[in-house]
Amino acid sequence: MNAEIISVGTELLLGTTVNTDARDISLALAEIGINVFWHTVVGDNPARLTECVYRARNRADLIITTGGLGPTCDDLTKQVLARCFDRELYLDEEAERFVRDYFARRSNLRFTENNLQQAMLPKGCTMLPNDCGSAPGCMFQDSLVRVIMLPGPPRECNTMLRNYVIPYLRQLSGEVIRSHMVRMFGIGESAMETKLRDLMDGSNPTVAPYSKEGECMVRVTAKAGSEAECETLMAPVLEEILGRMKEHVYGVDCASMEQRVLQLLEEKNVSLAAAESCTGGLLAMRITEIPGASAHFKGGVTVYTEEAKTALLGIDPKYIQENGVVSMAVAGRMAKRVRKTLNSDLGVGITGWAGPDGDDVGTVFVGLAARGECYVRRLQLGNNTPRGKIRTQAVNNALDMIRRYLTGLDV
Repeated sequence: MNAEIISVGTELLLGTTVNTDARDISLALAEIGINVFWHTVVGDNPARLTECVYRARNRADLIITTGGLGPTCDDLTKQVLARCFDRELYLDEEAERFVRDYFARRSNLRFTENNLQQAMLPKGCTMLPNDCGSAPGCMFQDSLVRVIMLPGPPRECNTMLRNYVIPYLRQLSGEVIRSHMVRMFGIGESAMETKLRDLMDGSNPTVAPYSKEGECMVRVTAKAGSEAECETLMAPVLEEILGRMKEHVYGVDCASMEQRVLQLLEEKNVSLAAAESCTGGLLAMRITEIPGASAHFKGGVTVYTEEAKTALLGIDPKYIQENGVVSMAVAGRMAKRVRKTLNSDLGVGITGWAGPDGDDVGTVFVGLAARGECYVRRLQLGNNTPRGKIRTQAVNNALDMIRRYLTGLDV
């Protein structure tokens, strides 16, 4: 079954609202083996929406729309879809009871007659209850095309999708799709693609490269009659990727580098502390965004000035002057002192020039201290690199150093 998602809303075209509905629907459909071949975004314009619907019905088995089910004059999705499929709109009694009950249960909302527009449904459709809002969805089948209309607000859309649409569609799909994401650090996208290019020619499973700031990913996807069959198809391909990419791989199906580091800290029963200068606490923030981080992250200090490095870490001002505030020596000393101050097993120190001005912008030193050991990595990120990217890359490298240390790789 091949699907097209039509997202309706001028706010999506203007960029004031991010279209997360299409992403969430695509992910849900992939889980039950339905291909999403097209994403279309159209404004609140009946003529252009009509054009999109006619195009979709000629190329897709399943059309899912989001948005345009509300009570206002620009909520035209049901009207347009009904006209495109020659179905009369009528006031559905069940839908009317649902809408009226929704307002009756909420003393802070006043029911107005235009809310009954939400209860107008195409003839022959099935109403989809809205467990989070006032606008019901609906679905119907026309010849070989199935049409499903969902509300636009993400919470309403996702809840209706999971509670009613996916159980219905799962019965129609005879296949499942499963994927694994291999995450890598320390290699560029082009170099990664060169090493894995021959694996990307397969049709089932497929191997697709992705990149984000500072890291690369490869998604391995298989389609089969069951989850077990998918895993059997993917196993040799995953093994080959891990064998070729080796130490660049920091995790499979993990959410982020910081999540992998926390997992390793837990496995090894190791604690961590951080002293940050140019990154301004970004490392600590990324780690502490993960629930349970306090079990292994002792804490961090932002020592942005030379005075702070002296007052909070006890680094001698003469030592800073002799070596330079951005130096291998100071990064190592920061890592050692924060480890000692917070009584942790590992300490990280980050100092650098994040800019935006100066010839040394992009120079960063990242230190990692353990008992009797200290490693420092020098980064030359380029003096034209944006300030935010320098900070992100510095933290990524700090996490990579921790990951390598804990897995026995060269730091």
